[in-house]
Amino acid sequence: MERHFIKNIDFKKVLPLASLVEYQTGQVVSRTLAQGKPLSLTLFAFDKGEEIASHSSSGDAMVYILDGSAEITIGDEKFQLRTGETIVMPAGIPHALYAVERFKMFLVVVFSL
Repeated sequence: MERHFIKNIDFKKVLPLASLVEYQTGQVVSRTLAQGKPLSLTLFAFDKGEEIASHSSSGDAMVYILDGSAEITIGDEKFQLRTGETIVMPAGIPHALYAVERFKMFLVVVFSL
């Protein structure tokens, strides 16, 4: 019996990552691909004006913008990210995300074992 650690995605198939999560009016949509002690992989689609309020994580979180643009706050600093750009939000530092326009992102969080 095969054991898989990644879920919610087809295996052995070439896929455009951004197509795996769809925009929905007035919502933040997520699709978890992996969740565990060492790391988490999640796709998000934010409608314009949607946000995730300031919070912190016990792991380092890397955001890669797949489509659109976002404003990401880390501590007291604000960053503008566009398609193809990435940023790392350090563990223990409050961070927030805001959809300047609709955007999709791939989130990788790495935790200490």
